[in-house]
Amino acid sequence: MALRVLIARRLVVAGWLASAVLAACTSAFGGAQAANPPAAPPSQYPQGQNLPQSQQDDGYSSSVHHKSNSGQNVHHTTVAEEVAPPPELTHAENLIDKHAYAGAEPLLRKVVGDDPANYVAWFELGFVENSLGKMDDSIAAYRKSVAAKPDVFESNLNLGLQLAKTRQPDAEQYLRAATRLTPTSRVADGQERAWLSLGHVLESAKPDEALAAYRRAAALQPKDAEPHLAAGQLLEKQEKLPEAESELKQALAVDASSDAVTGLANIYMRSGRLPAAEAALRKLIAEHPDQPDPLIQLGRVLAAEGKNDDAIAELQAAAKLAPADAAADAALQRDLADLYLIAKKYDQAESAYRALLTVHPNDAELHQSLGKALLEEKKFVDAQKEFLAAVNLKPDLGSAYGDLAFAANENKDYPLTIKALDARLKYLPDEPVTYFIRASAYDHLKDMKKAAANYHLFLNTAHGKYPDQEWQAKHRLIAIEPKK
Repeated sequence: MALRVLIARRLVVAGWLASAVLAACTSAFGGAQAANPPAAPPSQYPQGQNLPQSQQDDGYSSSVHHKSNSGQNVHHTTVAEEVAPPPELTHAENLIDKHAYAGAEPLLRKVVGDDPANYVAWFELGFVENSLGKMDDSIAAYRKSVAAKPDVFESNLNLGLQLAKTRQPDAEQYLRAATRLTPTSRVADGQERAWLSLGHVLESAKPDEALAAYRRAAALQPKDAEPHLAAGQLLEKQEKLPEAESELKQALAVDASSDAVTGLANIYMRSGRLPAAEAALRKLIAEHPDQPDPLIQLGRVLAAEGKNDDAIAELQAAAKLAPADAAADAALQRDLADLYLIAKKYDQAESAYRALLTVHPNDAELHQSLGKALLEEKKFVDAQKEFLAAVNLKPDLGSAYGDLAFAANENKDYPLTIKALDARLKYLPDEPVTYFIRASAYDHLKDMKKAAANYHLFLNTAHGKYPDQEWQAKHRLIAIEPKK
């Protein structure tokens, strides 16, 4: 079997979106595939395929097809080698083709033990170790392969991807090396993967270089949306919204994927173009009515537009599609609960928050939100309990002290009212409402001097915004201040 076929046949595929985890080793040759390959993104591999059909048929080899006795497509190479491979290597390759990785491993270990410079065997061993879940051994084998022959594109790429997956700093070194080398076959496709992989590795520390890498990838494969998607997402993180929009529109022109539309909708929303965001998402939902994410995004856009009932309807529809991810489902239920509260559907808000708290009992913000719903339902005792739980769980949650003060005041617990307002001052400045509540609490406690001082502070800051309370403050001052 030709050496270049062995190297190319188990090429790691580096196709993923900027938000995804770096891919593990995956076969680019139809006959051999990792035991636990990562799912490929829909934008690259449509209709659930693990690899593009052209790769499944041809891989990166110069081989021709024939049918085996089992009726499955296999690859038969016709390229002669200068030196015949060791029989153990040939046997290991046959086992790899059958996904019998545990059987291939000792054979490859024997080959590299007898011939430590056999970079093909080291490469195959790197693939096998990855398939067996032995990441450290896989990396070590790929390092040996590169050390034995540094100018092979595929081994540099695989090593760089494995190092990136484990967040090792020298991932950049090997991915850069891959961009300077020539793939065995499908040159533009392989080079695009190398540049994309390098871009993902560089995003955190060298974002400008990452963008340059994505643009090199886009130039190599103009009909692939992924480089534009990656660039758009990175530019959005950098708050370069017009440039991000341009990249995502280019991605959309190539492939009308949900990722591009969702990204554009997010940019429209962030830049205040809510009708444009709504229109983009409605178009996407019409094309993909069974996907919950666009419905969730549309619900958030409608909420930002103040269309609370419509927003609730979209989020409820999304909830029926049951997102598989528990964290995503919790975020959706939380959005719904918040919308119920905003839309003054307080009983539904209470139910939603209580359900969330059964799963997240130590979430201070959830306790605070439930307390707010209970306040609106005039369940002041229960509300006070929730606000106390919130500040006990998160002592620096300044706004919850203000809510606690209001509930305690309604419950006529005036010492707690003052204590809560004083605690709030550590995190938030006083405002007219807090001055009034403090004044009223001191008034009820017969501390007329402090009550008068806070009534004056309230009147000095209210500026006519609270006419009823201003009238009360003025009349209480007449009653409690000494006559001149």
